Amino acid sequence: MTQILAPNLLKYPKYWAECYGTAPFLPMSRKEMDELGWDSCDVIIVCGDAYVDHPSFGMAVIGRLLESQGYRVGLICQPDWRDPEAFKELGRPNLFFGISAGNMDSLINRYTADKRMRHDDSYTAGGEGGKRPDRAVIVYSQKCREAYSDVPLVIGGIEASLRRIAQYDYWSDAIRRSVLIDSGADILLYGNAERALIEVALGYSRSKSVADMQNIRGTVVIKSSLPEGWVEVDSTRIDWPGNIDSIPNPYEYKDAASCDKADKNQQADKSSQAIPIRIIPQPLQGKTSFNREKSYIRLPSFEKVRGDAVLYAHASRVLHQESNPHNAHVLVQKHGTQDIWVNPPPIPLTTEELDSVFALPYKRVPHPSYGDAKIPAYDMIRFSVNIMRGCFGGCTFCSITEHEGRIIQSRSEESVLEEIEDIRDKVPGFTGTISDLGGPTANMYHLNCVDPKIQSSCRRLSCVYPSICSNLKTDHKPTTQLYRKARKIPGVNRVLIASGLRYDLAVRDPEYVKELVNHHVGGYLKIAPEHTEKATLDKMMKPEMNTYNDFKKMFDKYSKEVGKKQYLIPYFIAAHPGCDDEDMINLALWLKRNNLTVDQVQTFYPSPMSLATAMYHSKHNPLKKVNYKGEAVHTARTIEQRQLQKSILRYHAEDKWDELRSAFEKMGRKDLIGDGNNALVPEKNKQLSQRKPHNIVYPNRRPGNRGTSQGKYSPKNS
Repeated sequence: MTQILAPNLLKYPKYWAECYGTAPFLPMSRKEMDELGWDSCDVIIVCGDAYVDHPSFGMAVIGRLLESQGYRVGLICQPDWRDPEAFKELGRPNLFFGISAGNMDSLINRYTADKRMRHDDSYTAGGEGGKRPDRAVIVYSQKCREAYSDVPLVIGGIEASLRRIAQYDYWSDAIRRSVLIDSGADILLYGNAERALIEVALGYSRSKSVADMQNIRGTVVIKSSLPEGWVEVDSTRIDWPGNIDSIPNPYEYKDAASCDKADKNQQADKSSQAIPIRIIPQPLQGKTSFNREKSYIRLPSFEKVRGDAVLYAHASRVLHQESNPHNAHVLVQKHGTQDIWVNPPPIPLTTEELDSVFALPYKRVPHPSYGDAKIPAYDMIRFSVNIMRGCFGGCTFCSITEHEGRIIQSRSEESVLEEIEDIRDKVPGFTGTISDLGGPTANMYHLNCVDPKIQSSCRRLSCVYPSICSNLKTDHKPTTQLYRKARKIPGVNRVLIASGLRYDLAVRDPEYVKELVNHHVGGYLKIAPEHTEKATLDKMMKPEMNTYNDFKKMFDKYSKEVGKKQYLIPYFIAAHPGCDDEDMINLALWLKRNNLTVDQVQTFYPSPMSLATAMYHSKHNPLKKVNYKGEAVHTARTIEQRQLQKSILRYHAEDKWDELRSAFEKMGRKDLIGDGNNALVPEKNKQLSQRKPHNIVYPNRRPGNRGTSQGKYSPKNS
């Protein structure tokens, strides 16, 4: 199988409005439009984040990308969703509204894993909470439709991307329909959708309808009827009978003359007949010859997965198996009388194309209308550089792979170094420290399959689990070389690495680890073993702890060689599917043996579409073939169960000792109470000061960093 080629992002025809040139900032008011000489906008982006003109903010990326194609782009950021007039601020767009909740899912942004409301928002000026509605994509779409009923709506970003099919919704504890249905939008863009965005804009600029744009990669559309002559792979059930060859195809054409002896003159000419849809049961997919380029997989319907959790797990498994853009099928799922048509994922951008996206004329600062108000998310990333996209780790609790894909897209060395120089020269407050060179992970830069043909046919969910694939490049030389060149840029005193490190890859390249430890660790380095127990790690698709131990030895060795006191910051998750209370106890005992404490703990957050969320909802394991008698997955589901696991992980917290003593007694684990080496909490009335202090307290990790991608948005990425 060969790799599929896509149109060059840099070669699309430009729209006529390119004569207006580049805007200092994309306009957010009619006054700014007037200053630019615009009578109208071609595209208006409605976004749940404050406008920061920076490549880590999606509205800036898609806005500048469309601008580079000649379109006039305006922004309506964090509008008052209670007032339809707020959506008329820039007038009627000539082509379409582009709608996104922002860089984070609006519900994950607003609520904790325990469903408690947050009162801050890192993507809002002043950090103020409540500036975007819950289910922002749906609400914004409805208000845009109310403002201008005839304007097409294109939805995208992390919230839309991870709700492209029927999905489990943690906040209502129910299965919800595709957000394309609920929002009433015309087209949904998912994943890194620069190419799809340009093709949609080009289509609308040429007066095409949605019906004319049905097969754009990285898009989802609604179909009332399916195309003729296609092959349907029926994956709507998991309980196929033994002899499935005998199942008739209800859509298959049969010559009437073969069914009875009616007059042949009454027989319709076959050439005038519509070419029927051919249906193949999913178990026969690999045993049947058919045109795979004109085939789709039918998932269980919304109504079926809503009523059958095991079918939901099956649908989740199929979706993830169809994630490689070079061999993925179209997916179809019925919602009532309509079908949603999920085109295959977008073809990854080449290095040249990705460089062009990051070279767009960003101001790298917030819009002047915010004045001196701080935007916390911007302050966190303003001195950092994103060097790549995607993640082939496939961790089941994380949505990066589902959104950005598992094929790594890397920028060129020259592009990254030029951005560092831009930060040095343009960003206010730069003192010589680059806070991060990374992305979804710190060390997947230019790591890919050794052979494009192998990559094109691969259907693995992870390149590193259960072991690192023998076809995966693990040579970190491009990253090591990039670090060395970045340090030598005049005016740059220090380059830190803040993105999470994939340590199972790092140990394959000791030179990289040494370079990292000697020059790029600011005292602490984040890594994410997530757990210590194999049964839980298997449900996460994470490596066993012996790999962590190997990395720690290397880290300590190289730190000692340069005379530095440096610490690893290992992150862990409580209440992950497959983890019971005994597993959490074993993790807590491991922490005690290693003299570590965790003051802020991430409790598993069932984000839409992830495999771990399918486990949480269905209590089945979609990493294996799903059936009604399959492996049951224990899951802490109630708030009380989840909070107990979190308390066990934070066993040193005095305010939880009464709760833990009671829980340990009910478990028959009184051995965990006392002052022994294997005790986690003291006997009643013991004071904290009487217990040995631990040496590391490390910061919180908000779920948006892992569960919903890292610093991206939009019909672009997320």
